[in-house]
Amino acid sequence: MRRTFVPTLALVLGLAIAWIGPAPVGAVAQEEARAFRIAEGGFSLEAPTGWKRVQPKSGIVETEFTVPSEGDAPAGRMTVMGAGGSVQANVERWYGQFTQPDGAATKDKAVTKTVKIAGCTVTMVDVSGTYKDSPGGPFAGGKTIDRPGYRMLAAIVETPAAGSYFLKFYGPAATVAKHAEGFRGMVEGIVPAAK
Repeated sequence: MRRTFVPTLALVLGLAIAWIGPAPVGAVAQEEARAFRIAEGGFSLEAPTGWKRVQPKSGIVETEFTVPSEGDAPAGRMTVMGAGGSVQANVERWYGQFTQPDGAATKDKAVTKTVKIAGCTVTMVDVSGTYKDSPGGPFAGGKTIDRPGYRMLAAIVETPAAGSYFLKFYGPAATVAKHAEGFRGMVEGIVPAAK
């Protein structure tokens, strides 16, 4: 009886392992797709679980993710690109992409802070209101769509040798609120890339 029990147990365990198997290839690929680099490969970041890497909608965007929505709201969008201009000029430009229902100045309602991460100066911006969305990008003739109740979290990462990089996450306020900690964690998790 003992002789039949041990082989049977081994057979059951072997079948269970074979049935469970390794993680599906698509799941592994999706996990790997969350990792990306900026600054000519000099720094590594990892997007939160559940964010889906997609083909950028604009040629100036290097990396783009779709961020799952909250409820029946539209999905959020997170883009990464290198850009020029001063930090202040870009922050002011972002303020200009929002209007306030009460007519107040957007910059008076926005929250901006500067931190040091991985040897980079990072300016974080949190702004909300009615977003003037440019679906065709900044060079599409200026056509915009007003999107009330939107919020944007953004970071300007000033790297020591490769210029500035923008990480910009925007969408309906509820969607952005749901993923705000994930975005901040991604930015705060910037590390120099392994050579």
